[in-house]
Amino acid sequence: MEEEKKTEETKPVRKRQKRAYSPSELYRLRRPKMAFDGQWKKAFGCPPPTGYWIIWGNSGNGKSSFVMQLAKYLCRFGKVFYNSIEEDTEASFIDNAKRCRMEEVENRFKTRKLTLEEMEIRMDDPRKEDIYIIDSFQAFKLTTSGPRGYEGLCERHPDKLIIFVSRADGNKPKGRPADNCAWDASVKIWVEGFKAYCKGRFTPNAGASFTIWEEGSAIYEQGKNKKNREKDESNNH
Repeated sequence: MEEEKKTEETKPVRKRQKRAYSPSELYRLRRPKMAFDGQWKKAFGCPPPTGYWIIWGNSGNGKSSFVMQLAKYLCRFGKVFYNSIEEDTEASFIDNAKRCRMEEVENRFKTRKLTLEEMEIRMDDPRKEDIYIIDSFQAFKLTTSGPRGYEGLCERHPDKLIIFVSRADGNKPKGRPADNCAWDASVKIWVEGFKAYCKGRFTPNAGASFTIWEEGSAIYEQGKNKKNREKDESNNH
């Protein structure tokens, strides 16, 4: 009897299987989305209000202007905190905020240079912001995993939308951790020539772009076309 009892006690417990969905069940699932409109919807679709994005681009292409415009637009869907590690409250950051008329979202937008620990204390407070912009990935010294890993940061705050702004190396985010983040992020936005291009999963229009600055974009395209013509002429000679 003792042997039988011992066998019963040591018998492994079968793990409960996760429920799988049929196509019809899958279609009935409702997932929250942000109701983007106009140029925003055309370029980026209607992404979810949580998760994480990455925005990258080379200097002088309109990345800072785009991020501020995005921050203002996102104030429609929640409170936004801009952690500007690179500029903090420098004149360039203030001028950017003025150009975007951020005073129009006075009660829904806050900014300050915070450490990772300080920012997470804020994120843990349910009275604080829903959306966090980190500018930049490299200045914040983020890694893929470990104490400063973006993976852990996002896992600890699944109820937030975290947007990483990254420097670029050519046309890719600068550094392995930022590149890894671009692979994992639900929304990936490349900024070039004063246009923002969505490379994520939520844009319904492949190749669509968001124009950051009309005049700057036109000048950039003219310069690009001129270089291409000169290159073609050089190859023909």
